[in-house]
Amino acid sequence: MPKISGQARRLRIYIGESDKYKGTPLYHAIVLKAKELGLAGATVFRGVEGFGANSRIHSARILDISSDLPILIDIVDSIEYINLLLPFLDEVVKEGLITIEDVEIIKYTNNKNKK
Repeated sequence: MPKISGQARRLRIYIGESDKYKGTPLYHAIVLKAKELGLAGATVFRGVEGFGANSRIHSARILDISSDLPILIDIVDSIEYINLLLPFLDEVVKEGLITIEDVEIIKYTNNKNKK
């Protein structure tokens, strides 16, 4: 895998945990598509609490267990690779927020010898 450095883009996708695509969790479908397209990596974060456009609070508190906690998918890669994923996101993200920002990568390595 080539080392990535310099100017890049961070793509963030905010969706709900219960969002689906063809019967599978949407966050998982997005990660699989990013991998299929050869993007450098993706990380999925599960939120403890939050709200979105509908102003309904989603929470992991014991007395208010939600089955639709906030999910954030964070992907950093070159502009070209991020652009490859955008048409898929346009198709599958029916409700949520997608942001893109310019970032500078100062280090990205892959140590195959790591145990």
